[in-house]
Amino acid sequence: MPPKTPAKPSTTEVYARLRSLIIGGEIPPDTKINIVALARDLGVSQTPVREALQRLEGDNLITYQPGRGYSTTPLLDLPGLRALFEFRLLVEPWAARTAAVDRLTNPGAALGRRLDDFEGVLAGREKKNSDPDVKGVKDVKDVRQELVAHDAAFHAAVITASGNSVVEQTYEQTHCHLHTFRLYPEEIDTANTVVEHRRISAAISRCEPDAAEEAMADHIRSSFERFARAFGDPHAASPPEVPPRRFLA
Repeated sequence: MPPKTPAKPSTTEVYARLRSLIIGGEIPPDTKINIVALARDLGVSQTPVREALQRLEGDNLITYQPGRGYSTTPLLDLPGLRALFEFRLLVEPWAARTAAVDRLTNPGAALGRRLDDFEGVLAGREKKNSDPDVKGVKDVKDVRQELVAHDAAFHAAVITASGNSVVEQTYEQTHCHLHTFRLYPEEIDTANTVVEHRRISAAISRCEPDAAEEAMADHIRSSFERFARAFGDPHAASPPEVPPRRFLA
């Protein structure tokens, strides 16, 4: 019986692979995409590659220009980063406040479990990398991917808990975590993110709207300052204070 020919990757698999290569920096920002070469490297025809690129265009990770073809989007510049975080300051503290008000479907326990799972993954990776029998250095890219996955899921859960589908859809369309992820420095300290997320989760669990709103706003400002270091400006000013939108809660 002749051996089975391995199935070729589907469009979804090609999309996932290209997305990982872009987010991980293996296909650098503002790089022209060679469809023929990609198809050859992935062992597929050009059709699933083109379909995957169209989906990535929807993620704002790929742009298309007539005559130039597809390219990866450039990194956010500092004004673009500031604008993104100003938007987040308008939306996410309100969402955290709204989530803390609702005692029936309060997401605090679920947020806490997400944090427990994330810390468990980090602890397992740290143990593995401290094992003298494990060769090589710590896989920074894996840590970055785990961090962005946790961060995106955590913030999305808070937004979803607001119960406002318009806000949820608008937030998703910013793809903020995909863009900021590519700005992470090679050496990542996850401790600050965990501590800040714990503070948000605890305030929501206790149904303390004021504390939840404040914790989320502080976290977003701190995140902006950490990302601003990617531009060599550790003293970059935080986004301006946004007055609380308490009448919306």
